[in-house]
Amino acid sequence: MDLKRWAHIVAVADRRSFVRAAEQVHLSQPALTRSIQAAEAELGLQLFDRGTNEVVATPAGEFVVARARQLVFNSRCLERDVELYRSRALGDTAFGVGPFPAATFLSPLLTAMRREFPGINLRVEISNWQLLLERLRDEDIEFFVADTRDLPSDPNLHGRALRPEPGGFYVRAGHPLTTTRKTATLPRLWSHGVLSVRLPTGVRSVISRLLGIEATLALECDDIEVLKDVALACDAVLAAPHAAVAREVAAGRLQAVEVAGLPPLASEMGIVTLRGRTPSPMAALIIERLSAMAPGEASSASAGRP
Repeated sequence: MDLKRWAHIVAVADRRSFVRAAEQVHLSQPALTRSIQAAEAELGLQLFDRGTNEVVATPAGEFVVARARQLVFNSRCLERDVELYRSRALGDTAFGVGPFPAATFLSPLLTAMRREFPGINLRVEISNWQLLLERLRDEDIEFFVADTRDLPSDPNLHGRALRPEPGGFYVRAGHPLTTTRKTATLPRLWSHGVLSVRLPTGVRSVISRLLGIEATLALECDDIEVLKDVALACDAVLAAPHAAVAREVAAGRLQAVEVAGLPPLASEMGIVTLRGRTPSPMAALIIERLSAMAPGEASSASAGRP
């Protein structure tokens, strides 16, 4: 069967509508309908139930669509790899980063890339790992960097662990937690309200057990800069990697809070890619440099050093 016809099957399954699928594959609706009918005739199977509201794959259709999807994906990868091989040039790329990487090594990394490769174009998406995973599966980005502890087990994903990024709790200068005693209890710290990105399930469980109640954040936000601004303006407590607050700590604007009985905190960063997809040369170079970085390196040295 022609590869385009397999792509038509996948489009109808994804869009659940001949009208929307026809727009996606740039065909008229009658032409797409004829293509699907020809595929069903050739396979001897009814692939879709044509309902009044939406088109739904039959059990046979689900079986065929799963394999057609992989076939179409491999075809796109082949076309991409041939083009990369033929051009032998570093190309543009798009990738994603979670909130903690964005606040630690992203700016030095991008600065180094612009200095060394002024002719290339980069697109970076900053978000939580759930949304970045959707972008990756849609092939809108080539890879993403984020805390991978809650990442689902999926044979189609490939993860490369980075070194842990240590972190802790921070408050504004003159905060009551730093003026009354050297260490604070976790319940006392939590009573001021904690600001952070979404906590990994394991971290939330440990803190909830130590608190004796559900560990609820006073403010959950994917933007570390926003969280820092809030912590500097009130008595809320910021949970963040050391590297993300290094400048504020050095300037005396934020102070670390030692919490009694709390195990060391660290993010578990990883680089996530689609298994079986060859990265573009620029993506491969960025992944290589990220893998070589030490914890906190972005706060004190150029991330462009290989």
